[in-house]
Amino acid sequence: MPADNVAAVSAFVEGAPPGELADVIADIKALTVSEPKLLQSASAAFEKYNEEQLTVVKLPGGSQNVLVTPYNSLGDGRYYDVESNSSFAFDHTTQIPSAVQSHTLESQHIDLIKSLLKSLSTHATEHYSSSTYSIFPTASDSTLAIVLVANKYSPSNFWNGRWRSTYFLTPSSTSLTGTIKVDVHYYEDGNVRLTTTKPLTLNITSASAPEVVRQIALAEKKYQEELNRGFTALSEGAFKSLRRQLPVTRQKVEWEKVGGYRLGQEIGGARAR
Repeated sequence: MPADNVAAVSAFVEGAPPGELADVIADIKALTVSEPKLLQSASAAFEKYNEEQLTVVKLPGGSQNVLVTPYNSLGDGRYYDVESNSSFAFDHTTQIPSAVQSHTLESQHIDLIKSLLKSLSTHATEHYSSSTYSIFPTASDSTLAIVLVANKYSPSNFWNGRWRSTYFLTPSSTSLTGTIKVDVHYYEDGNVRLTTTKPLTLNITSASAPEVVRQIALAEKKYQEELNRGFTALSEGAFKSLRRQLPVTRQKVEWEKVGGYRLGQEIGGARAR
């Protein structure tokens, strides 16, 4: 199997817009009928995509969403969830979880994690219509990964979007850094995609849950306002300049008199006939 083909398929998978991985897979299958095993060769790309995109899934028999991230991986395709005290297997190609088992988190910061989850729940409810979040200790247990993802899909209106926040808290040094990523795809009669990345270094007075989440909320609100200003400037500036302000004749069309124009007469005559 040519390495170039595997690389191309992997690139398509890793670049799939929010909520559209299944569509990308269907297109790849249609284009690679002669190489049915090509998708299997891109398994590493599927794993990278799901972990980087903070994929949201619902466990069998469960009611709450859980996350697939690099920070809650147990290896061999298994991940764990803090709040449900469970682990699960995950098929990265189909995005289907299975084989749920009990899992007890071991961390010196377990009390802080519980407090952060409670404060983060309030923040997520107040600022996002739908979101999933969790907190995981890193391998060394010296740092906590705080992750939040908010997806909003509207395929009937030809757009999908995803907000991803990832923060790293080091309780011993009150250090809090993070990154916000926004990915929006609009594809009605075209193909427009917005991707942004905002690195953050936040000043916190303590590693307490209320202070940490307060600073996160302020940073995310500020970035949302920056995005809104950017969208307004884009709409009134660059996008507006792309639209023709006047027809080639340099005269505005008086639509109430459209019948007087030659094209209008032809259209009217055609309808009359």
